[in-house]
Amino acid sequence: MNILVCIKQVPDMESKFRIDASAAWFDTADLAWRMNEYDEYGVEQAVRLKEQVAGADITVLSIGPDKVKETMKKALAMGCDRGVHITDSDVSRRDPAEIAGIIAEYARDKNFDMIFTGMQSQDRGSGQVGVLLAEMLSCAAVTTIVDFSYREGRIEVKRELEGGIRASVALNIPALVTCQLGLNKPRYPTLPNIMKAKKKELLSLPVEDLRKLESRQQTARIYFPEKKGGGLVLEGDPARLADELIQILKQKTSILA
Repeated sequence: MNILVCIKQVPDMESKFRIDASAAWFDTADLAWRMNEYDEYGVEQAVRLKEQVAGADITVLSIGPDKVKETMKKALAMGCDRGVHITDSDVSRRDPAEIAGIIAEYARDKNFDMIFTGMQSQDRGSGQVGVLLAEMLSCAAVTTIVDFSYREGRIEVKRELEGGIRASVALNIPALVTCQLGLNKPRYPTLPNIMKAKKKELLSLPVEDLRKLESRQQTARIYFPEKKGGGLVLEGDPARLADELIQILKQKTSILA
């Protein structure tokens, strides 16, 4: 089985963010970086599938500048067999269709049986790349999966819907799934596997060789939400608070006018 797992390097969400001079993205100078959390579940599920299917092989792919190789090494240490780094210093400026097009151009002739992506990235959060990639490769796709099983060329998944409802879906491979939090418990790379990862193939390809689509949208501006007045906390005897609340509603709203 030929497996592809797509990952993205994103800023640690505990970092202190500042908007850059262009006002179209954040300043990356002092940020800590990590694998997109949703993608970690994709890597783990790909490795579990490899452990189940004899002879399965996993390629991990990421787009970005040279620093993304450090994140890719974690995926290799988790159990992926090789890495494909598409070098692109302007990846943050590309829209979901362009990103999916780059991946599709690489994957088109590789005959991948299963493709795993995160449900969305933690920085942009579009949730579009996975489904666009499936469309471009003409393969079936299921989004936001929280359970996965494979048997004899067929996968069965459960996907998360609104209101805590789950849907069971079965489909034949080739297929693509986007992974939701809680799908599994991603493993920590062991020291021996970290050392082995250093010897695994990590191929770099220039984005210019794979970029066939132009961006269809541009980010005009990003900004922090405006600060608004804080809420009012009432404390004390419930009966007195009820009267106080009624007076506030009369003064500040038209609800009890």
